[in-house]
Amino acid sequence: MRASAILPAGSWDESQAADRVMLDYESRYRRRVMLRTESGVELILDLPEAARLRDGDGLVREDGGTVRVSAKPELLLEIQAPSVRDLLRVTWHLGNRHLPVQILADRVRVRDDHVIAGMVQGLGGHVNRIVAGFDPEAGAYAIAHHKHED
Repeated sequence: MRASAILPAGSWDESQAADRVMLDYESRYRRRVMLRTESGVELILDLPEAARLRDGDGLVREDGGTVRVSAKPELLLEIQAPSVRDLLRVTWHLGNRHLPVQILADRVRVRDDHVIAGMVQGLGGHVNRIVAGFDPEAGAYAIAHHKHED
């Protein structure tokens, strides 16, 4: 079975998914790879160019079915701070280190790293080690380029 198109998360009815593939963060930047779905089916992902797969994306199979992409749980640091300003400051330092960051309403997540945990605590942040799916921001340069009118 082959999949050669991606339906972005939120653009399709996930209840209609024919199957699911669970991938960690590192495994979700792909162009061509053999994947094994939850039901054990081998699926060849064959895209025209490399793409970052997001939690909730759908891989369109050649038979018309859709396979849901799920972020595989991994070790993360969930970071909170006493105030919004403090959380923004911590987040700025994470970005300054070019770390992938998942932004949630009142906290952020990064991949588990004891050095980063120490830095966050030194900045006044609170760190909890958790196991969860990691779906960080794609980054400013990953957004499709728009034609700008002068």
